[in-house]
Amino acid sequence: MKRWLSILAALFLVASLIPRQAFAAPKAINEKLGVPIVVYGANLSDSEKEKVKEVLRVDEEPEVDEITVSGQDLAKYISNSNPNARMYSSAKITREEEGKGLTVSIVTPENITEVTSEMYANAMLTAGLKDATIEVAAPKPVTGHSALVGIYKAYEVKTGETLDVERTDVANDELQVATELADNANITDEQVAQLLTEIKKQIAEIDPQTREEVEQIVQDQLSKLNIELSDADRQMLIDLMDRIRKLDIDFSQWKDQLSDLSSTIEEKLGFLKDEGFWEKVKNFFNKLIDTISSWFSSKEEKSN
Repeated sequence: MKRWLSILAALFLVASLIPRQAFAAPKAINEKLGVPIVVYGANLSDSEKEKVKEVLRVDEEPEVDEITVSGQDLAKYISNSNPNARMYSSAKITREEEGKGLTVSIVTPENITEVTSEMYANAMLTAGLKDATIEVAAPKPVTGHSALVGIYKAYEVKTGETLDVERTDVANDELQVATELADNANITDEQVAQLLTEIKKQIAEIDPQTREEVEQIVQDQLSKLNIELSDADRQMLIDLMDRIRKLDIDFSQWKDQLSDLSSTIEEKLGFLKDEGFWEKVKNFFNKLIDTISSWFSSKEEKSN
């Protein structure tokens, strides 16, 4: 068994040194949906832009369209925003077949300090985005809010559709509420995403007609998820969901996407809570390290 673990460790070490491109089949250009769009923050330096290109694996695509997002775009999609804002967050957007839904990943999690992939996905649904794979990156620590604006711009360029500015404005508020709750309410990012998703699922199913109905939905989900908020945070959440209720949204089309997002969040929460799994992972790597150490130790003894 130890011999096989040693061989496995050696193969792992060798594989880690081989460029990823060596295993990848050449990608074909999607003539139906088009090539991916890479959107760069306007204030990236040349070296930062190269770093973003690397982490977004731009060189692995046969072709891409490239655009830049600036403070002027921020002012277009989000009311009362600063047109002189500095923009660093960047993204790669790949359009998918209808019904595929949204897949969002943050490829530089150490540099996107406030927004999670689930928060992005929730806000994008509110804004009206659908059926796309989105990767977000930044070359240095930023909150991540401006990436959403770049995604809006890229989505319009890619699809030829015009996003409802009222919806993008509410989506930005949703992102702000999500990050404030994560900071103030002593709950995890995943719990915040789950709370927002479950409330929106109920809005899609019940179609509330009054603010009072929205308030009841919010309270029911807080109780269901065992989350306590301050009066101010609860009021902030109700205000947001009441704005979402008033948007011109076909809520029937929301249900499947929200259900998929809800399942993803629940899986992630269960995965993070599975202490037995993490204990097995820790034990595996401890044994692997011991095996590799003994392997090299025995070689040194033989050479002596």
